[in-house]
Amino acid sequence: MTSELPPPTVLLVDDNPANLDLLTRVLEPQGYRILVAQSGEAAIALARRATPDLILLDIMLPGVDGYETCRRLKGAPETAGAPVVFISARNDTSSLVEGFGAGGVDYVVKPFQAEEVVSRVGTHLRLSRLARELAARNEELERQIARREKAEEELKTAGEQISALSRREAERWGVDGFIGKSKTIGKILQDVRRLQNFSSVNVLINGESGTGKELVARAVHSGSARGKGPFIAVNCVAIPEDLAESMFFGHMKGAFTGAMLDRRGYFELAHEGTLFLDEIGDMSPLLQAKLLRVLEDGKVTPLGATRERQVSVRIVAATNADLEARIAAGMFRQDLYFRLAQFTVQLPPLRMRKEDVPLLAGHFLTLFATEMGMKPPPLTSDAVEALRGYAFPGNVRELKNIIERGLIESGGDPIGPEHLKLAAPVSVTVYAGAAAAVESGGEGGVAHLPLRLDAAEEMLIKRALAETGGNVAEAARRLGVNRTRIYRRLAQES
Repeated sequence: MTSELPPPTVLLVDDNPANLDLLTRVLEPQGYRILVAQSGEAAIALARRATPDLILLDIMLPGVDGYETCRRLKGAPETAGAPVVFISARNDTSSLVEGFGAGGVDYVVKPFQAEEVVSRVGTHLRLSRLARELAARNEELERQIARREKAEEELKTAGEQISALSRREAERWGVDGFIGKSKTIGKILQDVRRLQNFSSVNVLINGESGTGKELVARAVHSGSARGKGPFIAVNCVAIPEDLAESMFFGHMKGAFTGAMLDRRGYFELAHEGTLFLDEIGDMSPLLQAKLLRVLEDGKVTPLGATRERQVSVRIVAATNADLEARIAAGMFRQDLYFRLAQFTVQLPPLRMRKEDVPLLAGHFLTLFATEMGMKPPPLTSDAVEALRGYAFPGNVRELKNIIERGLIESGGDPIGPEHLKLAAPVSVTVYAGAAAAVESGGEGGVAHLPLRLDAAEEMLIKRALAETGGNVAEAARRLGVNRTRIYRRLAQES
């Protein structure tokens, strides 16, 4: 329930009681609250206490005249905003000029007509109210601009902090030398070396979360001809939709509300270097179209600019999503995919290269022990076997966290299984016949699927869970369903 606004207050100032009575009888029926004063000093004191919305002021007053009274009212913060309308029998030009010079907004000549006084008072009250509303809106707009500038600055600072953390994380993972002896790691190293020699080729890195996509991106950058240039890492998911275009392509001062300064976008910041676009599969369709154009002609146009700017940037994109499936679903542009995937690097999940687990564990153990100022304790044989048997749904990132926590739990003593705190795996029974039927692919594979939809769904869910080591979230992503559906199916089997 909204409360009604109080009626406007009008202060009448005249040394003649008859004039005050007449003006009161003219204005009071209009719904105004009337105050009266018979001298300039009394008017100033009353106005400072009551802060009227308008002052109707006679010029010829005893003591302080109307002009000086107006100047004092305008000089006091409590009454500076109240419009002053002079009312006087003096009708010469010099009186009008002095009245407006003192701060008055209008001038009524005695003897006055009641209609004229009502009209002028009403007009100036409306104008005063509109002026206050406009000032309030301007203040709110300034606050919004300040909030937006603060948000942009915080976003920029957060981005710089994330980039710095990412650099340190990459160093912890060994940018100068990948840890592992598996064939897949050997293939990745071969791809990285090849890409370092072709610094204009865009790269798409596929892999689950935690497999080290940014590590590969930084290795490709640092060993290439662009290595001396900037490496700008951007998480496409973390950018607010309304700021995305400005942050990628920059903006000019005044391009939109809150654009107080020119600002370069990510493409210009990455000029002569590498722009790493993580989670590219979640980029909005509108931004996909704009990104495609930049990749085609190498030019960006900041918001509010009239001329394009040439940039030389290598794009290394990364995703844990199935972009081809997203293309089929109309969620990702095929032409953009071809531009990004001039060369692709596939990072395997850690469960697919278990022979690298002991090496990675030893690497992280040495790293963390050195940081903590202690001698690296050994991993017991039982701990190594526990790690070998674990599915690592969080991949290398999860292994790193497990080792760090294990070192803390052991306090420097040999690290056993009890210190590793491995997550309990999801219990899944995989029918060998069903898995083989789906694995065979093609028409033969489809022919071996059960004709009952619920049985076929059960087979596919089990295969997805088997391939993801029981990671329900990853299995749901691969199947294109909500994880609740998988939990419901598992509950039906139990």
